[in-house]
Amino acid sequence: MKLKLLELTDDKARILFEGEGKTYINALAAELINDPGVDVAQHRQQFLFADPELVVTTVNGRSPLLAITDAAKRLSGYAGELLRRMETLDTA
Repeated sequence: MKLKLLELTDDKARILFEGEGKTYINALAAELINDPGVDVAQHRQQFLFADPELVVTTVNGRSPLLAITDAAKRLSGYAGELLRRMETLDTA
């Protein structure tokens, strides 16, 4: 996954996900919005086949890059738990 940081301020980050579809970015944005320090988390895509962009704004001094990192870790944890449960079903 190739990321390109388009904009970074104390309370805003815009990241382009080069060569990626919008599925992961939508899941990441949905997870980000659960963070009380995140004000806005949205997926943008200028054209249908353009690379998707994630825009995150934060409040109360929350770092947007830290918020994105934390949300990605939570998504990874959910996926790991799902895989463990699926493996249990497969051996039953």
